[in-house]
Amino acid sequence: MTNITLLPAAQLAQMIRSRDVSIVDVVHEHLDRIELVNPQINAYVTVVPESALADADRLQSELDAGHIRGPLHGVPLAIKDLFDFKAGVPNTFGVKELADFIPDETSEHVDSLERQGLVVLGKTNTPEFGHKGVTDNRLFGPTSTPFLSGMNAGGSSGGSASAVAAGIATLAQGSDGGGSVRIPAALSGAVGFKPTFGVIGDVIRPDAWFAFNPYMGNGPIARSVEDCTLLLNAMSGYVPRDPGSVPIECIDYSRSIFEPVSGIRVAFLPTLGGFPVQSDVASVTAEAVTALEQLGLHVDTPSFAIPGGHQEASDLWTRFISGALVAINSMFKDMGVDLQSTAWADMPPAFRSELERGLTMTVAQVRADQNLRTAIFDSFADVFENYDLIVSPTLAVSSIPNADDGWTVGPQVLSGETVDPTIGWCLTHPFNYTGSPAISVPAGFTPEGAPVGLQIVGRRYEDSKVLAVAAALERARPWSHRYSQLFSS
Repeated sequence: MTNITLLPAAQLAQMIRSRDVSIVDVVHEHLDRIELVNPQINAYVTVVPESALADADRLQSELDAGHIRGPLHGVPLAIKDLFDFKAGVPNTFGVKELADFIPDETSEHVDSLERQGLVVLGKTNTPEFGHKGVTDNRLFGPTSTPFLSGMNAGGSSGGSASAVAAGIATLAQGSDGGGSVRIPAALSGAVGFKPTFGVIGDVIRPDAWFAFNPYMGNGPIARSVEDCTLLLNAMSGYVPRDPGSVPIECIDYSRSIFEPVSGIRVAFLPTLGGFPVQSDVASVTAEAVTALEQLGLHVDTPSFAIPGGHQEASDLWTRFISGALVAINSMFKDMGVDLQSTAWADMPPAFRSELERGLTMTVAQVRADQNLRTAIFDSFADVFENYDLIVSPTLAVSSIPNADDGWTVGPQVLSGETVDPTIGWCLTHPFNYTGSPAISVPAGFTPEGAPVGLQIVGRRYEDSKVLAVAAALERARPWSHRYSQLFSS
């Protein structure tokens, strides 16, 4: 019997439209699997069975009456427990002191997906305010990758990526300000896409420019590139009240997966200009790049060094996040919650230090950081003058052990070099400085069974080319069979 929860979104949506399966049954199957699997991986922090089943019943009635809201009508979706509100549902931001926060409005990007007929199953785990590249917090604990017991799913959209890979969500929404869609996609063996900044619009208040430093935005997480494009279609679009939203012509990204890739010029940057990368990751990544060459892509390994070095590039990200945390802290103060007076001693050390730095940074320091960001932007622009795509490992490591105190972080030393444990082992954040489209797809697995992600990056607004190459790699080195082996007993 076909496991409904592991069906591709495209196939499941077609089965729903042809009445081969009811939306109510689809949601029931997912809720049953959540009950079975979620205790093992801790992907969901809140499940909403009543509203999900009510939505499923309503959407089935609409379908029976001949009304289809969109191509993903009736398909189950997981949403992140960060700035992704669903009215009446707890939204904790991964913060213990905000466990009882319940928004009375639904975020625009979540509301848009529900209007298109996707069924929200629940909220997924994230670190405190999404401040690091792993998913763990004092409220719910760590989220694990479905592939390796005791290893973290990555962050900050770790709950979403783990849920998709484990078959307890067909699709998931995540957000990416430094790799938070791509990092967990890599560690959880899923597909995660950060589109060109502005392709997915959103309404952020009180600071409409909050998502600019670094570039932050929502992105789809799925088990296949095709499914990723279907959710991208549903998420993308011009939003007039978003100053970063781009009024580009509507694109059907699902057509991208059929575009030819032979002759595309690829710059393979195995260390992204100087990041220390573990040997197991390097080996699996190199095999995937060889597959790209066999598909007819022209692959070179040009000389490249990231301006300032990998440590300064990572420190730049933490300084940008310091500014974001200042804005978040101010927002909650206005709501009557002073995190510094009520929860400061119990907050993760990295969170405290980042916020403290943000409160003391000068305008001169901020301007200097923008100069470094410009240098990094220009360095990649130089590469794109000669190449269509940049390819690299998504991460420098293949696994991160879960801690038992809510403070899981990445390594502090790799290959004898110091790295920032919150983000320095991730080769993702430089592309949040540029706004480039970037995807992480499974490149393969280590001998221990850990998934390894390949990051494919394109010029801004050339999202389709990134997706086309990702889909071609998936056809050459398929990974879908790996999901059916999880929790099969």
